[in-house]
Amino acid sequence: MKLPNIASTADAELAARLVHAIDNKTKPPGSLGMLETLAHQVGLIQRTTAPVIEAPAILVFAGDHGVVAEGVSAFPQDVTWQMVENFLAGGAAINVFAAQNGCMLQVVDAGVAHDFGPRPGLVDRKIAHGTRNFAVAQAMTAEQCAQALAHGAALVDTLPGNVIGFGEMGIGNTTAAAALMHKLAGIPAVACVGAGTGLTPEGVLHKARVIEAAAARHAGVTAPLDVLATFGGFEIAMMAGAMLRAAERRMVLLIDGFIVTSALLVAARLRPPILDYCVFAHCSNENGHRQLLETLGGKPLLQLDLRLGEGTGSALALPLLHAAVNFLNRMATFASAQVSGKR
Repeated sequence: MKLPNIASTADAELAARLVHAIDNKTKPPGSLGMLETLAHQVGLIQRTTAPVIEAPAILVFAGDHGVVAEGVSAFPQDVTWQMVENFLAGGAAINVFAAQNGCMLQVVDAGVAHDFGPRPGLVDRKIAHGTRNFAVAQAMTAEQCAQALAHGAALVDTLPGNVIGFGEMGIGNTTAAAALMHKLAGIPAVACVGAGTGLTPEGVLHKARVIEAAAARHAGVTAPLDVLATFGGFEIAMMAGAMLRAAERRMVLLIDGFIVTSALLVAARLRPPILDYCVFAHCSNENGHRQLLETLGGKPLLQLDLRLGEGTGSALALPLLHAAVNFLNRMATFASAQVSGKR
C-alpha cells in the first residue's frame, strides 16, 4: 500500500470564522466546553462553518494473535470467533449502541483463527488464521502487513459517509497494543500493560515480561511499519490502513479505546497530520491508555471506565459529535435572537 499524503487541517482564516460563529451563539463564550472545541475541529476537517454529519459508520475489525500461546489472556482464543458470531447475531454491546445511534455497523474478519464461510454482515478480509507468536517470531510478514493496510484503506472507500468509528475484537490484542506502545512511544512495558480481559496482578506482570523479552529479541526493529509487522495484529494493521485513508478523505475519525489508539499510534508515526482528524471518544480503564492518549495529545470526550473495546466508546461519543455540529448550525446568534451580547 502506498501511504497517503494527509494534509493538515490548519487554516487560520477559516479558524477565525469558526471562532466568530461559535462565540456569537446565544451563550457565554466557552460555556459549551469541549463541544465548542469539537465543532471547531469538525469545521476545519470539512473546511466549512456549517459542517454536517453524514452516514456515520463503525467498523469492527477482528483478528487472533499467536502471542496468546504465552498465557497473556484470561480467556481462550476461541472467544474471538465466538464474539464475532455474537456481533453477527446482534447481541453485543456495540450492536446495541450502534443501533440506538442510527450508525451503520460492519464486522470485518481481518484474521480470525476460524472459518466462518460466507455470512451476511461479515466482511471477509482474512489475511491468515491469526498472527504468529511475536515472542518467538515476527507476528506477520511485511507482505501480510502491507496487505492488511491496503484492505483497511479499500474498506473506507466503500463507505458513503464522512464519519468513521473504529472497533476491534481479538483475544490477546491488548498485549500486541502494549508492545506497539512500548516500542513506538518508548514507555516501559510495565506501564503499558493492563488486565485486558481480566488478568490477575501476577498475570499482568507476566504479560509485561513477555513483551520485554520479545522487545529484546526484536531489538533492531524500530521503523513504524516494521514494528507493526513484528508486534501487531491483522486487525490493528487493517485499522491503521483504514485510518490513513479516512484522514486522506477528510473524514472524522472516532477513536475508541486502547487497541484502536495503538493502531492510531502507528498511523501517526507514519503521517503525523492524521491527528487533526481524530476525535478521542474516551479514556478507557485499561492501564496505559491514558498515557498513550497523552503521547498523542488526545483529549478524550468521555470518562466512563470502559475497557470493552468493540468500538463501544466510538458509538457512545457519536451523539456528542451530532450535538457539536447541531449547535453550530441551529443555535441562534445574539443578533438573530435579539439578545444583548457581552459588553
